[in-house]
Amino acid sequence: MRKQESEEANRNVNMETATSDQSLITILDDIKSSKSPAVINYGASWCGVCSQMFPAFQKLSNSFQRIKFVYADIDECPETTLHIRYTPTFQFYRDGEKIDEMFGAGEERLNDRLWLHS
Repeated sequence: MRKQESEEANRNVNMETATSDQSLITILDDIKSSKSPAVINYGASWCGVCSQMFPAFQKLSNSFQRIKFVYADIDECPETTLHIRYTPTFQFYRDGEKIDEMFGAGEERLNDRLWLHS
């Protein structure tokens, strides 16, 4: 039942997942050529804080439909995430430019940043 609930919750998620360096490069190129706001969540499967924040990130993706949400696991995208020093790291983009960055947990902090940049 739990897996089915999780799959149902994920169906409405406004989020794209980078599964390789090439897919992250493509996503970043799309973000840089777009006028729409975006947020990238850089995390790792072994990171406890990332695991705590991921459900909140998914939930917020449904609340902020105008923002493009992206998840990138640093182990699946090792070459394109060399600049990431802390997980989770959230990077915010507007008009193709990175305008803000947030490190660590805090659903309310993330919500506030998303509201600010939406």
